[in-house]
Amino acid sequence: MAPSKFNSTDSFGHGDAGVSWPHSENGFGDSLSLLQSEKAVQEILQQTPVHGSDDHLIEFSEALRTVAKALRRAAEGKAAAQAEAAEWKRRFELERARNLQLENKEQSFKENNSVSEGGRLENSTSQPVLLNQEHEHSNRACLEHGICSHEVLQDAKDVDSNMVNNKIMKKASFKLSWRCKGENSDQHKHDIVYFERGNITTAERSSKQISLKWESPPQTVVILTKPNSNSVQILCAQMVRWLREQKKLNIYVEPRVRAELLTESSYFSFVQTWKDEKEILLLHTKVDLVVTLGGDGTVLWAASIFKGPVPPIVPFSLGSLGFMTPFHSEHYKDYLDSVLRGPISITLRNRLQCHVIRDAAKNEIEIEDPILVLNEVTIDRGISSYLTNLECYCDNSFVTCVQGDGLILSTTSGSTAYSLAAGGSMVHPQVPGILFTPICPHSLSFRPLILPEHVTLRVQIPFNSRSPAWASFDGKDRKQLAPGDALVCSMAPWPVPTACQVDSTDDFFRSIHDGLHWNLRKTQSSFDVPLDV
Repeated sequence: MAPSKFNSTDSFGHGDAGVSWPHSENGFGDSLSLLQSEKAVQEILQQTPVHGSDDHLIEFSEALRTVAKALRRAAEGKAAAQAEAAEWKRRFELERARNLQLENKEQSFKENNSVSEGGRLENSTSQPVLLNQEHEHSNRACLEHGICSHEVLQDAKDVDSNMVNNKIMKKASFKLSWRCKGENSDQHKHDIVYFERGNITTAERSSKQISLKWESPPQTVVILTKPNSNSVQILCAQMVRWLREQKKLNIYVEPRVRAELLTESSYFSFVQTWKDEKEILLLHTKVDLVVTLGGDGTVLWAASIFKGPVPPIVPFSLGSLGFMTPFHSEHYKDYLDSVLRGPISITLRNRLQCHVIRDAAKNEIEIEDPILVLNEVTIDRGISSYLTNLECYCDNSFVTCVQGDGLILSTTSGSTAYSLAAGGSMVHPQVPGILFTPICPHSLSFRPLILPEHVTLRVQIPFNSRSPAWASFDGKDRKQLAPGDALVCSMAPWPVPTACQVDSTDDFFRSIHDGLHWNLRKTQSSFDVPLDV
């Protein structure tokens, strides 16, 4: 339908009621004007008709309903166009980041060749070439194993050449590979589907347990702690001292923690920190390993610091409940020594990338920055007493309209958090998927779903919603969603690698047994006298 323009002075009405039509801009009117127009249409339709003119009123009511449907289609079309624009913008930024990586690699290679042509010693000039050959060899190894290795921690902006040449600030490289059960096992093979004589069969399945092996020793560690805890503060000081004296590592901490350490002793003056958001964005280019002292909340905080690639995280359990913290602080020296020596089993925990698209936004520049969540994003009714009214789409296909207290879009790592309390299933963290869990739905047949990881979900607040909704991301950063606004979620390209004490599956079952006392009951007693069969 071609967009039509109405004069603001033209109006339809019955009695004193009137509807003023807004000017059309780029095919769509202002969101507030659309909302007011639709409300006015609903008010007119609800008015009591006057006897004697029923036929004219019926025709007029049908015309108003048609206009209301057109307004709603226009709003939905605008939200869909904005969601598609945000998705294409994300793909463009990823492609541009890859191109910048290739350009920086070529430039650094040329600089190394130009340096090698200078009047340096032969052994010093051959070092960059050897490093480049090792880098190409590691890239070939990555392609053979099917998993990106050190590319997991690369961003659009590479480290400066001065930083690369500096041995103190050079990042340690590592390699990710499928871990096999036994040296002679064939379980390293990927899933292969055979089509033979009309039958579909699969070959040996991989164990899918990912192993991290350091190709160069780690040199820099960042320690993130739970605040307002004396025991955590004491353990942090001991760990910093041990890592510095025994392992000769560079230590980064938060500004708050550095101030606490310097208050305790001037010995900790070697500890480094960051000053502003710009340095935080480049933190992943300096840090080889992240150590968290706290519970799951501290792991969530560590993941939120890194807006892109995340270094491997070693989470120590010092909180009240921990599904992602398998390491105990009493034996931190043994655990850290094993992690630094390698190889270690890791769990790649997927994150959701969320875009809030405002109906008032007129172009891509006004779209808000994406938000990354490790557990879940929640859309609820906030302080309003009305039911939420959420229109949900999956890859532009209509899913359902959520009417209830809200909706949870969760990762598999967050399946043991808010989603579990709302009736969702517990899912292994390495299962790729997105959990779709309603909160107290006003329908007994509305059951939770688990969707594949490649889909894009869009939750839109319709214009006829009685109240706005509120979105929270990992339990914080609440944002109001007005009628016409939309939330678009998809799987983020940067997972959070967390170290395992044993392996991913063993740690998962241990966490639900210890944390939730899952299926814990008294064993059924046996008969004192055997039954006659």
